[in-house]
Amino acid sequence: MRILLTTLVLFSAVLCASAQKRPLRPGDLYRQQSTGGGQISPDGNWMLYTLTTTDSAKDRRNTDIWMMRWNGTDNIQLTSSPDGENNPKWSPDNKYISFTTSRNLSGSQVFLLNRLGGEAIKLTDVKGDLNDYEWSPDGKKLLLTIKDYEDTAKKKGAKPWVLNKYNFKRDVSGYQYDTRKTHLYLFDVTTKKLDTLTKGEYNENDGQWSPDGNSIAFVSNHTEDPDKNSNSDIFIIDAKPGAVAKQFTTWAGRDGSPQWSPDGKTIAYTRSTSAENFIMYDQAILCVQPVSGGEVKLLSKSLDRPISSAKWNKDGKSIAALVSDDCERYVVNYDVASGKMTKVIGGNRVFGSLELHPSGNWLTTMSDPTLPYEFYALENGSLRRLTKVQDSFVANLSLARVEKVVSKSKDGNTVSSLLYLPEGSTGKNLPVIFYIHGGPVAQDEFSFDLTRQMFAAKGYAVVGVNYRGSNGRGIDYSKAIYADWGNKEVLDIHGAVDHLVSKGVIDQNRMAISGWSYGGILTDYCIASDTRFKAAVSGAGSALQLSLYGVDMYILQLDNEMGQPWKDNNYEKYLKMSYPFLHADRIKTPTLFMTGEKDFNVPAVGSEQMYQALRSIGTPTELIVYPGQFHGISLPAYQRDRFERYLAWFDKYLK
Repeated sequence: MRILLTTLVLFSAVLCASAQKRPLRPGDLYRQQSTGGGQISPDGNWMLYTLTTTDSAKDRRNTDIWMMRWNGTDNIQLTSSPDGENNPKWSPDNKYISFTTSRNLSGSQVFLLNRLGGEAIKLTDVKGDLNDYEWSPDGKKLLLTIKDYEDTAKKKGAKPWVLNKYNFKRDVSGYQYDTRKTHLYLFDVTTKKLDTLTKGEYNENDGQWSPDGNSIAFVSNHTEDPDKNSNSDIFIIDAKPGAVAKQFTTWAGRDGSPQWSPDGKTIAYTRSTSAENFIMYDQAILCVQPVSGGEVKLLSKSLDRPISSAKWNKDGKSIAALVSDDCERYVVNYDVASGKMTKVIGGNRVFGSLELHPSGNWLTTMSDPTLPYEFYALENGSLRRLTKVQDSFVANLSLARVEKVVSKSKDGNTVSSLLYLPEGSTGKNLPVIFYIHGGPVAQDEFSFDLTRQMFAAKGYAVVGVNYRGSNGRGIDYSKAIYADWGNKEVLDIHGAVDHLVSKGVIDQNRMAISGWSYGGILTDYCIASDTRFKAAVSGAGSALQLSLYGVDMYILQLDNEMGQPWKDNNYEKYLKMSYPFLHADRIKTPTLFMTGEKDFNVPAVGSEQMYQALRSIGTPTELIVYPGQFHGISLPAYQRDRFERYLAWFDKYLK
């Protein structure tokens, strides 16, 4: 009996130990998986999705395709190739699953997999870069989006890159010397014949079949010089070789994301609020327009919030969509005839996609501050969880609780922020990291954020400030920083600091600030205007904005927002916005600068200049350059390294 009792006590102790939760660690990024895709079978019984995992030994990610019953009972892995598979779709007859993969080929191709099992077979053998594909409604053809083929075998040695474009560089793709265009093609599934649908000097994308399969809507910019504006329009073309495309929309701004109504008589789409050449501080409006022509109905104009993922309901009388609104993203339904909007489901969480089920219900994704995105069935306004991919990741982690905080800036502006409080903390007198989002037209939302949770796991309060320039608060809120960087946003961040200090939540003697991209730019602005921060980490930022003219990829923005430096008083604008560098001697905050070697978005020179300035004046600083990386650090080992350097820097100066 004594032996039995001892065994039970030991067993109970083991269970208690295994049930104990621990803080998040940088190495946990290897455990986190991510879901994507999401398409429902024509019979409504199954859904396809992708699952991306990380191999720490090979330092790479791989994406496979899974299939789950709509009732959530069966979950089956369909592919396991080390090359990865993407963009899974059902054939209209419900018999096959298609996807794209390279599988030791020179480029990506469409493969077919019988849903009953067996090996996948290669369906297409196209030259050029295959960017996208769509099944025709009858399943007999594929609409392929292909970038022109270039025979590199005939090239003799490396030649100079000849650049003649106005916007001559892009992040990831680099210098824009490639003159190839992207066009639409029709591929016969039986004969494998490939016919050209569009050609010429313009790029086409986002092709969508009409319900009867006779027409295709697509998006393109047919202005005289597409490189010098943000325009895009929707065109319609007959689904047959030799057809001539007709322009459907004429808005001088941006039109996109076309969706045919079930009867094929109307197209829903989104358009920008601005008709200017340059569109940055903007938000999408949901529109509908008869295919035969006629008045455009701007369904969401009065809402003054960004719309995304618009999809027609089964009856063709209403449209479901996502709305970004002050830290949330919720599902709405628009009645097309009356224009009335009804909120379907929301709360302190974020919905990420919508896919119509044959029953009229929806497949959606959702995330909240303690759970990364999972798939859910949205049925009559209620959620039913489908995937449970993230359960093993979060099960043993003690995650921060997140709450919304509202503060007032010095000039009276009201600002919403998200406050992350470490698990088990009292919420009083905490060391804090203000981690500022990029964009700037974006927002911190009630979704899972690995970076902020990682900081909170080390005992820091973490604050995300939705400063002016962010979206989710209306078009005027986004446009408030136009040609005036580093002013109102800094007032908003300082206002959030003052508010949390006055409430006793954070310790004003242990404060740090950080961010990436525009968040890095704002980090530079904040440390140049306030010495209260004891540490800073500026990622992919810039400060001497004049020197970025012709160096980064934002020439359209700079010419239109700030103007050409040699005209009028524009030079003074650039100098005003360059105060962190021009007054670097005021900066006393120890600052770590990080950048990707090949970043053409906010080039490494922006971080290098600030590092050199602080190094010259003696303010503690370091510069980290990640080899071969672009604006987004994608290599898992570098992502882990970045977390470790963040935490080591903050710990050094705040603890």
